[in-house]
Amino acid sequence: MKIKIVRDPDSVAAVAARFIAGEARTAIRDHGSFVMAVSGGRTPWRMLRDLALEDIPWKSIHIVQVDERIAPAGDPDRNLTHLRESLLEHAPLPPEQIHPMPVEASDLEAACAQYAQTLDMIAGSPPVLDLVHLGLGPDGHTGSLIPGDPVRNIRDVDVALTGIYQGRRRMTLTYPVLNRARQILWLVTGSEKAEILKRLLARDPSIPAAEVRGDCAVVIADQAAASRIDEDLTTTVA
Repeated sequence: MKIKIVRDPDSVAAVAARFIAGEARTAIRDHGSFVMAVSGGRTPWRMLRDLALEDIPWKSIHIVQVDERIAPAGDPDRNLTHLRESLLEHAPLPPEQIHPMPVEASDLEAACAQYAQTLDMIAGSPPVLDLVHLGLGPDGHTGSLIPGDPVRNIRDVDVALTGIYQGRRRMTLTYPVLNRARQILWLVTGSEKAEILKRLLARDPSIPAAEVRGDCAVVIADQAAASRIDEDLTTTVA
């Protein structure tokens, strides 16, 4: 796992956007498309707005969701609402190449299977995502893989439902599809993440985030989040 430390959340967003753009150009050159899964959060929305300014072949890019709250269309709790605002209003990405999790369906179990089929169609069977962007919660969760939730134990499907967390059930990608990804990109900001980031880098098996593969992972963190990292770790400060 590699880590790059930058000054503040805006710098995290800008550096991450440049990193993704480079990965996208490489993937499109190598196999004709780039499939990225994105998580929610304020810094990621800034990252996507910065990404919209990059010169990349947008017609060859597909965006899928790491997780989504079970909420109505347009609800401010929905990651999709912010995803569309961040990208579609600023980048020439074909709208149909954002693939929303079908959380408005009446049968949510069937909707999980439907989304798994969507991943198969755009990323192969089993799907291999080119890049997965992940965040890190102060409790060690990532996506909607939450401490104590049985969703952490699912290994036979790529998309599943959680219990109620912070007032909402969620649909989430599971460990199998996350761990097939070619590249994992973590964005971590804020002093409240300092201890949990240290535990992620130490591969603490008690936190959900540590079950995501580390061999192809890059962490971009701000100085506040990185304040408790051991000095012997190889880091870059910009």
